[in-house]
Amino acid sequence: MTVTLQFHGAAGTVTGSCYRVTHPGGQFLVDCGLFQGNKSVRALNLKPTPFNPGAIDFLLLTHAHIDHAGLLPKLYKEGFKGEMWMTGPTAGLLEYLLPDSAGIQESEAERESRKRGRRGNEPAQPLYTMIDAEEALKHRQTTQYYEWIEPGPGVRARFWNAGHIIGSASIEVQVKDGEGKTISIMFSGDVGPDEKVFYKEPEGPAGFDYILSESTYGGREREDYSLEKRRTDLKREINGALERGGNLVIPTFAVERSQELLHDIGYLIKSGEIDPQLVFLDSPLASKVTSVYRKYAKMFDDVQLGAEEPVQ
Repeated sequence: MTVTLQFHGAAGTVTGSCYRVTHPGGQFLVDCGLFQGNKSVRALNLKPTPFNPGAIDFLLLTHAHIDHAGLLPKLYKEGFKGEMWMTGPTAGLLEYLLPDSAGIQESEAERESRKRGRRGNEPAQPLYTMIDAEEALKHRQTTQYYEWIEPGPGVRARFWNAGHIIGSASIEVQVKDGEGKTISIMFSGDVGPDEKVFYKEPEGPAGFDYILSESTYGGREREDYSLEKRRTDLKREINGALERGGNLVIPTFAVERSQELLHDIGYLIKSGEIDPQLVFLDSPLASKVTSVYRKYAKMFDDVQLGAEEPVQ
């Protein structure tokens, strides 16, 4: 029997990352993400799962973003019983992100059910529920960067820093085929970007048989945007708002972007470049995620504020 790889997402569209590897010892997944985007893309989440979740032995998770992890509760709802391997910070983020996603699924189904009720139709069912998210969280297993694990027969894996969000990893996998030959594969996950506050640049070995690489911006020329320029632009906007006597409201994603923004604001305050009277983080989810960053602060490659002076 040969080793086969199938794509069940992030092919033809950016979101919904899910790889399935079948080999003589069984089969496993790398990521199981939610499809996000317009209505037609989101509808892909409602399609029948194209494999038997109960036949999957285990799952390797690159990072906690919902387009890579958002269908995990659905996977357990449909019969998956195996363990999910990830880094410690990824496990910490899932503690908050999966219940948050389940809450969204339940509220959207409730809203759709009200519409259907007015037409006399059957109520809508959520893609998965809070109970499904809680079940998924029971199966988390953590590993350190650079350490080999053996999650199943004939399979070895180790996680490398991907430099994307806290805990993100590129996953090196070695799988034996039917003749006992080892096939080596690198799943990049989401990588970078180049200029990050908290982490070292992405890293990993060479010499693989196959590399499955993120290419979201692979065909796009992007202007270099340094950390120094980002902080200069942020300082200009903050000081401009303060000079006009107003408040500055900055919408941002709860995971990673909020924490980097807090870090930049803290750096600018400490260096005397801005002087806001109060800084609020007005997001329960972002506040919970920030607690994960504090817990794993020793992992940060940050020489400007340091783990001992977190921004409140």
